[in-house]
Amino acid sequence: MGRDSSSLGNLLKLIALMLVAAALYQELRKPAEEREWHGKVLSFVPYDFRMPTAERLRERLWNPDDPRIITEHFFGVGWSVNFYALLERLQVLDRLQRRTEPGPEAPLDTGETG
Repeated sequence: MGRDSSSLGNLLKLIALMLVAAALYQELRKPAEEREWHGKVLSFVPYDFRMPTAERLRERLWNPDDPRIITEHFFGVGWSVNFYALLERLQVLDRLQRRTEPGPEAPLDTGETG
C-alpha cells in the first residue's frame, strides 16, 4: 500500500509540474505586452501567477457574494475552496449565527426578596 500511494503521489506531482510548465509556456509564447499571467491551461485548469493580493485571497477563499464552492486559485495552478460558500451550504453559518444571537432578556436578580 505504501508503494502504491507513493507512486500516486509522484504521478500527481508530475501532473502538477506539467500544468505549471504548460501555463508558463502559454504565457511566454505571447508578446511581452500581451502577457496577463492568468488564464486556463487546456481550456480547463485555471492558473494565476500575478502577485497575490489580500483582495484576491479574500475573493477566492471567503466570498459571500460567490455561491461557488470551488474557485480559481489565488496564486498558482488549480482551484481553491470558497469556505464561506462551503460553510453556508453545510448550514454551519446559520447555526453559528443562531448561537450568537441574543435571546429574550432575563429579569435581573437584584438580590431583594419580596
